[in-house]
Order: sequence, then structure tokens, then C-alpha cells
Amino acid sequence: MAKGYWIVRVDVQDAEAYKAYAAANGAAFARFGGRFLVRGGAFEAVTGTARARNVIVEFPSYETALACWNSDLYQSARALQKGGAEADIVVIEGYDGPQPQVSEPAPTPGAASE
Repeated sequence: MAKGYWIVRVDVQDAEAYKAYAAANGAAFARFGGRFLVRGGAFEAVTGTARARNVIVEFPSYETALACWNSDLYQSARALQKGGAEADIVVIEGYDGPQPQVSEPAPTPGAASE
């Protein structure tokens, strides 16, 4: 079964409200088996627009990721930061299929591309 993920991009506008939310959301994530894969950290927006903070939370399944989002426990945590942050959040099903295979040698570092 494919895992589920929350992909979150955030601009924090009220640091105190966001801290309260971050302190409370862990209970919901723990209850639904969520774990942080990305929580802030250095990044470079190589194309498109970005927000100041990025988070990826992994769940055992897509259904579990949605259940966490819809839970009273998470929505209570979320209410603590109302107006404290502007966010884009996607709940998405992971991919559990075949992966790319090497079919030719990798380019030599520093070689000009064609």
C-alpha cells in the first residue's frame, strides 16, 4: 500500500501563534502515525515560487493522511495559528510503482550537455 503525505509550504506571519500550533500538532501526527520527513531546513527554489518554510509529513497511507487532516485533534491544533501563517497544503498519495532504471552511462561531471 502506498503511503500518504502532507506537502506543506508556509509563510509565518505571527511567530507566537505558529509556535502554539507547532507544539499542538504533534499529538495528531502521532495518533495517525505521521512522521516528519522535512521540517523547515535549507532549500533553494530552483523554479517557480516558494514560501519561507517547507514541511513534508509521511503517513502509513493516503487514507490515514486525510483522516489526520479531518480529525478534531488536528483541526484544534490548526485553530491555534489562525491568521498566524499562510500555507499551501496538499494531501497526496505516494507512488509505489516501478522506478527509473539506468539505461546508459551517467554523464561525466563537467562534460557539456548536448
